[in-house]
Amino acid sequence: MKNISEIIKESLVEKLNESLVLKESVEVSESLQYHIDNKLSLVENVFRVYSERYFEMINEVRELHKEGKIKLNEDDLGLIETDLGQRVKLSNGDFVYLDAPVIEEGELTEAEHRGKKVNLNKPFRTPGGPKKFAVYVKTPKGTVKKVTFGYPGLKVRNANKKAAKSFRARHKCDQKKDRTTAGYWACNVGRYAKQLGLSSSNPW
Repeated sequence: MKNISEIIKESLVEKLNESLVLKESVEVSESLQYHIDNKLSLVENVFRVYSERYFEMINEVRELHKEGKIKLNEDDLGLIETDLGQRVKLSNGDFVYLDAPVIEEGELTEAEHRGKKVNLNKPFRTPGGPKKFAVYVKTPKGTVKKVTFGYPGLKVRNANKKAAKSFRARHKCDQKKDRTTAGYWACNVGRYAKQLGLSSSNPW
Protein backbone atom coordinates (compact mmCIF):
# COMPACT_ATOMS: atom_id res chain seq x y z
CA MET A 1 0.00 0.00 0.00
CA LYS A 2 1.34 3.45 -0.96
CA ASN A 3 2.08 5.91 1.80
CA ILE A 4 1.09 9.59 1.74
CA SER A 5 4.50 10.81 0.51
CA GLU A 6 4.42 8.43 -2.48
CA ILE A 7 0.91 9.54 -3.40
CA ILE A 8 1.89 13.21 -3.14
CA LYS A 9 5.02 12.61 -5.22
CA GLU A 10 3.05 10.82 -7.94
CA SER A 11 0.50 13.63 -8.01
CA LEU A 12 3.24 16.24 -8.37
CA VAL A 13 4.93 14.31 -11.19
CA GLU A 14 1.59 13.93 -12.97
CA LYS A 15 0.95 17.65 -12.56
CA LEU A 16 4.37 18.56 -13.96
CA ASN A 17 3.83 16.28 -16.95
CA GLU A 18 0.53 17.92 -17.89
CA SER A 19 0.66 19.61 -21.25
CA LEU A 20 -1.59 21.48 -23.68
CA VAL A 21 -3.41 23.09 -20.76
CA LEU A 22 -5.05 26.38 -21.75
CA LYS A 23 -4.35 29.22 -19.32
CA GLU A 24 -7.36 31.23 -20.48
CA SER A 25 -10.48 30.85 -22.57
CA VAL A 26 -9.32 30.90 -26.18
CA GLU A 27 -10.67 29.45 -29.41
CA VAL A 28 -8.53 26.62 -30.76
CA SER A 29 -8.76 24.27 -33.71
CA GLU A 30 -10.84 21.12 -33.53
CA SER A 31 -7.64 19.07 -33.71
CA LEU A 32 -6.02 20.80 -30.75
CA GLN A 33 -9.24 20.60 -28.75
CA TYR A 34 -9.28 16.83 -29.34
CA HIS A 35 -5.78 16.56 -27.86
CA ILE A 36 -6.77 18.72 -24.88
CA ASP A 37 -9.95 16.73 -24.21
CA ASN A 38 -8.09 13.42 -24.39
CA LYS A 39 -5.07 14.65 -22.40
CA LEU A 40 -2.70 13.98 -25.29
CA SER A 41 0.57 15.91 -25.44
CA LEU A 42 2.01 17.52 -28.55
CA VAL A 43 4.61 14.75 -28.75
CA GLU A 44 1.65 12.34 -28.99
CA ASN A 45 0.34 14.22 -32.05
CA VAL A 46 -2.26 11.89 -33.63
CA PHE A 47 -1.52 13.04 -37.18
CA ARG A 48 0.97 11.36 -39.47
CA VAL A 49 4.45 12.62 -38.70
CA TYR A 50 5.46 15.54 -40.97
CA SER A 51 2.05 15.73 -42.63
CA GLU A 52 0.41 19.14 -43.17
CA ARG A 53 -1.92 18.68 -40.20
CA TYR A 54 0.98 17.53 -38.02
CA PHE A 55 2.79 20.80 -38.77
CA GLU A 56 -0.38 22.89 -38.37
CA MET A 57 -0.83 21.54 -34.85
CA ILE A 58 2.76 22.32 -33.86
CA ASN A 59 2.55 25.84 -35.28
CA GLU A 60 -0.77 26.51 -33.53
CA VAL A 61 0.66 25.43 -30.18
CA ARG A 62 3.85 27.43 -30.80
CA GLU A 63 1.81 30.63 -31.34
CA LEU A 64 -0.34 30.01 -28.26
CA HIS A 65 2.78 29.50 -26.18
CA LYS A 66 4.36 32.71 -27.48
CA GLU A 67 1.21 34.53 -26.35
CA GLY A 68 1.40 32.85 -22.92
CA LYS A 69 -1.96 31.13 -23.39
CA ILE A 70 -1.00 27.48 -23.02
CA LYS A 71 1.00 25.38 -20.55
CA LEU A 72 3.43 22.79 -21.92
CA ASN A 73 5.53 20.08 -20.34
CA GLU A 74 9.28 19.79 -21.02
CA ASP A 75 8.89 17.39 -23.94
CA ASP A 76 6.40 19.60 -25.78
CA LEU A 77 8.38 22.73 -24.97
CA GLY A 78 11.49 21.14 -26.45
CA LEU A 79 9.53 20.35 -29.62
CA ILE A 80 8.26 23.89 -30.27
CA GLU A 81 11.64 25.43 -29.48
CA THR A 82 12.95 23.86 -32.69
CA ASP A 83 12.11 25.16 -36.17
CA LEU A 84 9.89 22.12 -36.79
CA GLY A 85 6.77 23.13 -38.73
CA GLN A 86 8.11 26.47 -39.91
CA ARG A 87 8.79 26.80 -43.61
CA VAL A 88 10.58 29.00 -46.12
CA LYS A 89 9.77 29.82 -49.72
CA LEU A 90 12.39 28.91 -52.31
CA SER A 91 13.22 31.01 -55.36
CA ASN A 92 11.21 28.62 -57.56
CA GLY A 93 8.09 29.23 -55.46
CA ASP A 94 8.17 25.90 -53.62
CA PHE A 95 7.99 25.71 -49.83
CA VAL A 96 10.36 23.66 -47.69
CA TYR A 97 9.72 22.86 -44.04
CA LEU A 98 12.57 23.60 -41.67
CA ASP A 99 14.04 21.09 -39.23
CA ALA A 100 11.97 18.26 -40.67
CA PRO A 101 14.01 15.33 -41.95
CA VAL A 102 11.59 14.33 -44.68
CA ILE A 103 11.90 14.14 -48.42
CA GLU A 104 9.90 16.72 -50.35
CA GLU A 105 8.43 15.83 -53.73
CA GLY A 106 11.11 15.97 -56.39
CA GLU A 107 13.99 15.70 -53.89
CA LEU A 108 16.42 12.82 -54.23
CA THR A 109 15.75 9.87 -51.93
CA GLU A 110 18.76 7.95 -53.18
CA ALA A 111 22.30 8.93 -54.02
CA GLU A 112 25.69 7.38 -54.58
CA HIS A 113 28.43 7.36 -51.95
CA ARG A 114 31.81 5.91 -52.91
CA GLY A 115 30.23 3.91 -55.70
CA LYS A 116 27.39 2.52 -53.56
CA LYS A 117 23.70 3.42 -53.77
CA VAL A 118 22.50 4.83 -50.44
CA ASN A 119 19.30 6.28 -48.98
CA LEU A 120 19.44 9.91 -47.89
CA ASN A 121 18.27 11.25 -44.51
CA LYS A 122 17.51 7.78 -43.13
CA PRO A 123 19.69 7.01 -40.09
CA PHE A 124 20.65 3.41 -39.36
CA ARG A 125 22.57 1.41 -36.79
CA THR A 126 26.25 0.63 -37.36
CA PRO A 127 27.11 -2.56 -35.41
CA GLY A 128 30.70 -2.41 -36.66
CA GLY A 129 31.25 1.09 -35.27
CA PRO A 130 32.99 3.41 -34.80
CA LYS A 131 29.73 5.13 -33.74
CA LYS A 132 26.30 3.74 -32.82
CA PHE A 133 24.44 5.26 -35.80
CA ALA A 134 25.08 6.73 -39.23
CA VAL A 135 23.16 8.62 -41.91
CA TYR A 136 23.85 9.74 -45.47
CA VAL A 137 23.09 13.38 -46.24
CA LYS A 138 23.48 15.73 -49.14
CA THR A 139 25.80 18.68 -48.55
CA PRO A 140 25.22 22.24 -49.83
CA LYS A 141 27.83 21.50 -52.52
CA GLY A 142 25.73 18.61 -53.82
CA THR A 143 28.04 15.85 -52.58
CA VAL A 144 26.95 12.98 -50.35
CA LYS A 145 28.40 12.69 -46.87
CA LYS A 146 28.19 9.90 -44.30
CA VAL A 147 27.58 11.29 -40.80
CA THR A 148 28.25 9.00 -37.81
CA PHE A 149 26.96 9.78 -34.33
CA GLY A 150 26.24 8.26 -30.91
CA TYR A 151 28.70 6.48 -28.63
CA PRO A 152 28.36 2.66 -28.87
CA GLY A 153 28.71 2.16 -25.11
CA LEU A 154 26.02 4.66 -24.10
CA LYS A 155 22.25 4.19 -24.11
CA VAL A 156 19.89 6.71 -25.71
CA ARG A 157 18.06 7.93 -22.59
CA ASN A 158 15.61 10.33 -24.21
CA ALA A 159 12.74 8.71 -22.27
CA ASN A 160 14.30 9.96 -19.03
CA LYS A 161 13.18 13.58 -18.65
CA LYS A 162 16.09 14.58 -16.40
CA ALA A 163 18.66 12.97 -18.68
CA ALA A 164 16.99 14.48 -21.77
CA LYS A 165 17.05 17.98 -20.28
CA SER A 166 20.71 17.58 -19.38
CA PHE A 167 21.52 16.30 -22.88
CA ARG A 168 19.75 19.25 -24.56
CA ALA A 169 21.64 21.74 -22.43
CA ARG A 170 25.00 20.00 -22.69
CA HIS A 171 24.87 19.60 -26.45
CA LYS A 172 23.06 22.91 -27.10
CA CYS A 173 20.43 21.13 -29.19
CA ASP A 174 18.53 24.37 -29.83
CA GLN A 175 21.51 25.50 -31.92
CA LYS A 176 21.89 22.32 -33.94
CA LYS A 177 20.35 23.12 -37.34
CA ASP A 178 22.92 21.73 -39.78
CA ARG A 179 21.96 18.24 -40.97
CA THR A 180 25.47 17.57 -42.20
CA THR A 181 26.73 17.43 -38.60
CA ALA A 182 26.67 14.67 -36.00
CA GLY A 183 25.23 17.08 -33.43
CA TYR A 184 22.05 17.63 -35.42
CA TRP A 185 21.31 13.93 -35.77
CA ALA A 186 22.24 13.12 -32.16
CA CYS A 187 19.82 15.79 -30.95
CA ASN A 188 17.02 14.52 -33.21
CA VAL A 189 17.56 10.77 -32.85
CA GLY A 190 14.18 10.28 -31.13
CA ARG A 191 12.36 11.04 -34.37
CA TYR A 192 13.75 7.82 -35.80
CA ALA A 193 13.02 5.62 -32.79
CA LYS A 194 11.16 2.96 -34.75
CA GLN A 195 13.76 2.42 -37.46
CA LEU A 196 16.65 2.59 -34.97
CA GLY A 197 15.02 0.25 -32.47
CA LEU A 198 14.82 2.82 -29.66
CA SER A 199 12.32 2.41 -26.83
CA SER A 200 11.12 6.02 -26.91
CA SER A 201 10.37 8.59 -29.62
CA ASN A 202 10.54 11.48 -27.16
CA PRO A 203 12.65 14.37 -28.40
CA TRP A 204 15.79 15.34 -26.50
